Amino acid sequence: MKNHESVTRIEPCLFGENIPTKTSDLAIDLVAKSSNLSAWLPPKTAESLSSIVRMMNCYYSNLIEGHNTKLQDIERALNSDFEEDDEKRNLQFEALAHIEVQRKIDQLHINGKLGNPTSIEFILWLHKEFYNNATEEMLTIKSENRSILMEAGSFRSTNEHNVIVGRHIPPGGQHVLDFMRFFEERYNQAAGASHQIMAIASAHHRLAYIHPFLDGNGRVCRLMSHAMGLKAGIGASGLWSISRGLARGLYSPDEYKMKMSLADMKRQGDYDGRGSLSLRSLVDFTDWFLKLSIDQVEFMTNLFELPHLKKRLANYVKSKELKPESMYILEAVLSNGEIPRGDAVRITGLKERSARTVLSKLTEDGILSSDTPKGAVSLRFNLNSSRLLFPKLFSDFTLDE
Repeated sequence: MKNHESVTRIEPCLFGENIPTKTSDLAIDLVAKSSNLSAWLPPKTAESLSSIVRMMNCYYSNLIEGHNTKLQDIERALNSDFEEDDEKRNLQFEALAHIEVQRKIDQLHINGKLGNPTSIEFILWLHKEFYNNATEEMLTIKSENRSILMEAGSFRSTNEHNVIVGRHIPPGGQHVLDFMRFFEERYNQAAGASHQIMAIASAHHRLAYIHPFLDGNGRVCRLMSHAMGLKAGIGASGLWSISRGLARGLYSPDEYKMKMSLADMKRQGDYDGRGSLSLRSLVDFTDWFLKLSIDQVEFMTNLFELPHLKKRLANYVKSKELKPESMYILEAVLSNGEIPRGDAVRITGLKERSARTVLSKLTEDGILSSDTPKGAVSLRFNLNSSRLLFPKLFSDFTLDE
C-alpha cells in the first residue's frame, strides 16, 4: 500500500469565503448560546462548576477510547488514591492527566496566555503534558509483530512509525512533520470569529486524519478543540464539554466514528471543491459538530441557569436535611461568588451561634468551602454533591433527557 504524501492531501482545511448559510447560522447560534451560559455566573462559582465539567469531559473522553473508568476512581485519583491493579491504576493516571491538562488550558485562557491551539508547539505540549507521568507500560505501543516505546511530546517520525487506522492510511512517519507544518499554516489563516469556530470542527478531523502520534491522538484532538473553543470565544468559562457530545452524539453514540470516517471521503467530482478530500463531507461534518456543540451548550445552560441552579440547591438542602436557613446562605454565595463568614448572621437572620452552626454544617457537608480556615466561603462542587444536584450530568448514553 502506498501513501499519498503531499501535504495538500488534507485540503480543504477551511471554507474560504464560500461559507454555506446553514453553517454560518449554526456558528452564530453557538456564539449566542455559549455567551448566555456563563453570563450571570460569578467567577468563583464558574470556576467551581468548571472543575466538575473537567471531570465530566475526562469521563466521556475515556468512554470514547473504550475505557469505562468509574467516576469514583477518577475522584480517588484526584485525591492521590490509586488502585493496586496495574491496568486500573493506569486508567486512573490517564484520567488524572486529562483533567490536569484541561485545567492548565483553562488557566492559560483565564490569564490571557493561551497560545495558538493549532500550532505545532501547542499540540506537542498537549501530548507531552498528557503523558508526562505515564509509566513505561503506558508508553509502550504494541501490535501483532512489534513493540515501540513512544516518546511523550514527539510526532511519528520514521517508517517504523507508519500506522493504519481502520481503513485509513495516515501519512508515513517521516512525513508527519511536513503535514503538521502545513496544518499549522492553514489553520493560522482562520480569521474572524465565525471562521475560527468552523475551523474547530475541520481542524479536529484533519489532525485525526494526520494521526501525528503513535497514541493519544483522540485525546489531543479533543483537548485542542476545547482550547480552540476558548480562543474563539465560545468556551463559556469551561462550562460545557465537547467530549460529552462526541461520546453521545445527537441520536446515537456511534455517530462520532461514522462522521469522522465520512469526512475522510475523497473529492467527488468537479462540484465538490478543489482539494483532495470532499468539501461536501467537510461541510456535513462541520454542521454536525456545530449542532452537537449547540446541543451540549443548551444542556449545560439548563443545569446552570440561575433559576434552575437555585431550585437544585433548594432540593439539595432538603435531601441532606440541612436547616432551611442554609438556603439563604447558598443563594447569597450563588449570587456573589463568595461571602465573608461573618455575613451568615445578617443573611440568615439567626443569632450568631445558630448562624455559625448553619454555616458550619454547610462547610462540613462540602458544598461550601474556603481557601483559608477563616476566609470567605464559596460554592464547591464535588462528585458526591454533583450526583444530587446534576443527576443527568454523567448519565451514560441515556438519550431520554
